[in-house]
Amino acid sequence: MSMAEPVDRNPENDLSAEYVTFWNEVLVPKFVRFKHILVDGLTQHSEAIFPNLPVRQGDRILDIGCGFGDTAIKLAGRAGPEGHVVGQDCCDAFLEYGRLEVAERGIKNVSFLLSDALIDRFEPEFDFVFSRFGTMFFANPVAGLRNMRSALKPGGTMTHIVWRQRADNPWLSMAKDVVLEFLPAPGDGARTCGPGPFSMADEPMVRKMMEIAGFEDIRFERVDAPVLVGKTVQDAIDFQLAIGPAGEVFREAGEIAERQRPEIEAALAKAIGAQKKQSDGIVMDSSSWVISGRNPG
Repeated sequence: MSMAEPVDRNPENDLSAEYVTFWNEVLVPKFVRFKHILVDGLTQHSEAIFPNLPVRQGDRILDIGCGFGDTAIKLAGRAGPEGHVVGQDCCDAFLEYGRLEVAERGIKNVSFLLSDALIDRFEPEFDFVFSRFGTMFFANPVAGLRNMRSALKPGGTMTHIVWRQRADNPWLSMAKDVVLEFLPAPGDGARTCGPGPFSMADEPMVRKMMEIAGFEDIRFERVDAPVLVGKTVQDAIDFQLAIGPAGEVFREAGEIAERQRPEIEAALAKAIGAQKKQSDGIVMDSSSWVISGRNPG
């Protein structure tokens, strides 16, 4: 098992510590409640690229922000029994799901690491580093990307998946627009999980971040895929008011939001009810960037 080396938390790292605390105290219970959406609903963005990931039998792999561990387990299947995957996350409650699954399935080549991927240093022992929707929340994106590169052997590759622009992701943006018809936007003092889901949407900006972090052969691939937003309309409403941009607006409005809940839910029911329905629930359009880069050497 690979271990990250913790560093002293100084004022420069306080913001990252604040985000990690927010994830554990506020978001973890919400993510656990909607695990059926966050795991099953988002898999198409990783499934679309998994067959082409540069993973070989015997590789050592680091999965940053692995959440419930589903991607780490998939990567372990690609690496084979001679390989090993370390699934990293800052929320131990997420990692516990991964630990339980690998124990139940008898998977021997996956371990899980509780750490802050922005500031806890890694040894350069991995052939491949992966992250699905985790890098967007780094308090300092360049430092986080550089830290991910530091985990790679010379010539190793990193791939991360991030959301594209708001307009390309109505599954996240539409509900926020509806909620803002009733509630004020969060102020500057709002508690948050980090820069947010669209912080890496701009291709030229993120390419420059990757370059500054030291990556070469940087590539962007667009993936458009439907995502599950709820089993039912009410499930989708509850999800939107708990997590994501709409959830942030609702949470920060406090008692005002609760007083307005019936009107807000009625408006969301109308908007969500008009979306596409499949056998497993309600789906909406989404779009991501699959970004890869190579560690020189």
